[in-house]
Amino acid sequence: MIPSQMLKGTLEGCILAIISKQETYGYGIVEQLAEYGFGKIAEGTIYPLLLRLEKNKMITARYKQSEIGPKRKYYSLTSLGMEELQNFTVNYIKLSQAVSNLLDDMKGGAVDEQKGKDSFK
Repeated sequence: MIPSQMLKGTLEGCILAIISKQETYGYGIVEQLAEYGFGKIAEGTIYPLLLRLEKNKMITARYKQSEIGPKRKYYSLTSLGMEELQNFTVNYIKLSQAVSNLLDDMKGGAVDEQKGKDSFK
């Protein structure tokens, strides 16, 4: 499970990525995040993010009849949402590379300090 503090600020971009693949609903997003390895993220975390994305015109919502119950609110990406997803992707790749560089450097430093013993095994 990924600690929630590490997810903060990343989930919106990940939600946009999931919605960009196909129109989907809140619980479907939770399930997909779990399948990608995010662990069980509470719906109470996802729905406020969806509301904010909708308010900021990055996604739109419409109700569709469900095969197994009441209508569900399905979300799709707007052109502004697609632009935000592209920005998120570029920025996340930069951040990921910077963190990797730092951790690689730390790993190298730990090896030097312990005369060849890698303390990060």
